[in-house]
Amino acid sequence: MNKKDVLGCVGGAGFLFLCSAYFPFFGPFFCLLTPLPFLYYSNKLGIQDGIKLAFFTVVLAGIAGLMVGYPQAILFCVELSALGLVLAELFKRRFSLGQTILFASLFMTLMSAGHLFIVSLSRDLEPFDMLLDYLHGHLKETIGAYEKMGMPRESTIELETYARAFIDTVYPSLFIVGTGFTVWLNIVVARPLFKRGDLKYPDFVPMDRWEAPEVLIWGVIASGFSLFLLPGVIRSLAANVLIVLMAIYLFHGLSIIVFFLHKYRLPPWIRIGVYLLIIIQQLFLVLLALAGVFDQWVDFRKLHKEPEAS
Repeated sequence: MNKKDVLGCVGGAGFLFLCSAYFPFFGPFFCLLTPLPFLYYSNKLGIQDGIKLAFFTVVLAGIAGLMVGYPQAILFCVELSALGLVLAELFKRRFSLGQTILFASLFMTLMSAGHLFIVSLSRDLEPFDMLLDYLHGHLKETIGAYEKMGMPRESTIELETYARAFIDTVYPSLFIVGTGFTVWLNIVVARPLFKRGDLKYPDFVPMDRWEAPEVLIWGVIASGFSLFLLPGVIRSLAANVLIVLMAIYLFHGLSIIVFFLHKYRLPPWIRIGVYLLIIIQQLFLVLLALAGVFDQWVDFRKLHKEPEAS
């Protein structure tokens, strides 16, 4: 491990982590990529040197956090650097793409729960109450940004009402989906980074051929019926389970779209337009999730088509 590696890991992680503070809209996206330097250098140098780099970065983050009056920064740094180390170890064990996302998400969820518990103790608050306060505060900032962009007041009030009801009911599923998205994002972005650094990337199934396990459909059916037929806590639990499962099928549907974009070799400007349309128009998110659900019967990509007899 030389100085160049230390500067590359610590500097890269520090830059990505600080983006959330200086770029209000796109900063959080870059912050989610903070595990990447630790994933990259742990594969390049070995897990032991990766742990050393993570420890050094955490110490610097703690010092910087104390200087700017934000001591909780060390907890975020511990969580994100640990995710990079765990992904590096999972890459070496040759798990499938789904298993890698599952195990890393479970680890991240436990780490985040511990982080939430520690911070809530320091503020003498209940963990879930503190999380709700954070989500409501973030929602308020988002609504304020929409108002500055010219959205009518009536629309922002309606949006805030629905969003608050949504957060109060299904914030556990939002937490899980966000964790899974963070893991997936780092795995996807790591591929070109590993290729550029001439590092071995796991032999995952191509993203355009990925599909959700068939057994998940029973979870969708059970949670869907429970949502409409059962009251109280069970209904709330069913809503959270259904959101998590539909998020998985959303990525299944996205892989179908990517498959056909590759198959017909569409130009980049059309691909970018398709992705922007999916992000902007929420209806397409629902359609993609439904496409993922029905794909195991329809088989849009013909991945399971039996070879014809000669």
